[in-house]
Amino acid sequence: METDEFLKKRFRELADKAYRNNIYTFTGFLGMSELSHFYSMEREVSFVPWEAFGGSESCERMMIRFGNEELFGYTEEFPITCLRIQPLMQKFADKLSHRDFLGALMNLGIERDTLGDIILKENEGYLFCTQTIAPYICENLTRIKHTQVLCKEAEEIPMEKEEDLQEIKIQVSSVRIDGMIAKVYHFSRGESIEYFRQKKVFVNGRLCENNSHILKEGDVVTVRGCGKFIFAKSQGLSKKGKMNVVVCCYGKR
Repeated sequence: METDEFLKKRFRELADKAYRNNIYTFTGFLGMSELSHFYSMEREVSFVPWEAFGGSESCERMMIRFGNEELFGYTEEFPITCLRIQPLMQKFADKLSHRDFLGALMNLGIERDTLGDIILKENEGYLFCTQTIAPYICENLTRIKHTQVLCKEAEEIPMEKEEDLQEIKIQVSSVRIDGMIAKVYHFSRGESIEYFRQKKVFVNGRLCENNSHILKEGDVVTVRGCGKFIFAKSQGLSKKGKMNVVVCCYGKR
């Protein structure tokens, strides 16, 4: 696709600029599909070190930073700000979803690549965004649905907590990814395979098109439109020869 080639060209230009000019360069926030395009061309930009980061370790939308201290002799942080968006009066606030927060932000005419993950905590939103767009959001984001909100820089970055993960035990014939997805999200095997055809399955942030891929303990699986889970551990075989597996799901299934 032309847009894919344009994206890869942009990655090459940023890597080359960092190397030639001895300066850090950054992409905007990239979604998982865009990150997969970058991962597919790692060798092409291997002449310069790079790092992916989105504001916290659990973020899915991330920036790529080209360059490091060893190469340049100085450091530069990612230009990311975390904003806290909270209703002015929680008692009378609407129940706000991720879609509500994102919709209100997009209605401000903001480019998607300036926005990272939105983490919900007790009807508040924590938004990772570029430093340059943060003041504009704080000044102009005053309402989400019918709820008046206050937006300001967060004093602390929210982290994933144990209570945000739901540990479940499943039995599978093997740790093939399509079978694991089917069990976790209560799909048939055929329904699970359809997500691979639609390129909606990612393992550790990388697109996975092989539905027979064998998962390893610690792998993070994201199924677009369904959620994300961690393959935590195997716990031996059941009496019927099935594998007992523990997975940790983000949020409710």
